[in-house]
Amino acid sequence: MTPWPEILVTAVGFLILIIYHLHLTYQIRTAPMSTSMGLTNHLRREWVQTVMEGKRDILAVQTLRNWVMASSFLASAAILIGLGTLNAIFSGERPTGLSQALNVLGTHTTILWLVKLMLIVVDFLFAFFNFTLSIRYYNHASFVINVPATEDPIVTYDSVTSIINRGTTHFTLGMRGFYLAIPFILWLFGSAFLLLGAIILTLILYKLDRTP
Repeated sequence: MTPWPEILVTAVGFLILIIYHLHLTYQIRTAPMSTSMGLTNHLRREWVQTVMEGKRDILAVQTLRNWVMASSFLASAAILIGLGTLNAIFSGERPTGLSQALNVLGTHTTILWLVKLMLIVVDFLFAFFNFTLSIRYYNHASFVINVPATEDPIVTYDSVTSIINRGTTHFTLGMRGFYLAIPFILWLFGSAFLLLGAIILTLILYKLDRTP
């Protein structure tokens, strides 16, 4: 049976992560220019207009290709880690001596260990899904951005920017999956490490989410 101190510490760790991301979502919706995501979304609108007006097709394709390559690499890494962790679950891996020794709050049940591993699998599958979606939007944008705005009324600076921003949003969510894997992996060594990882990660993300 899981002791109450461990339940409390685990709950606090997850609450810190949930509350921070709810606050970040609220900030993006109400005051986007105070966040790095809102600011870069705005700047991409200016970049798209500059590229389309100046017919800088090579610059656009090279930039989007770099984004696709980054997403492809991270998607591959995410699915490999996720499948590797899933293999550990089905192969019947048990808590190691190190993880048991560091778990000062004292729960060593196999079921809880498997739940922790499954959470890591879900996290990396979430990252993989978002990186593949970002590739989809980047590929779509590479065609649309080369269509002159005067040739088709559907192709506007805002519509092209919207496509790219959807891709970057999924890229950001995929990276967030990698970041959240840190406290989830630390949880394997005990809830105290989960809480410590959640606090440190939140402080780092607070800085990153407000720096362009």
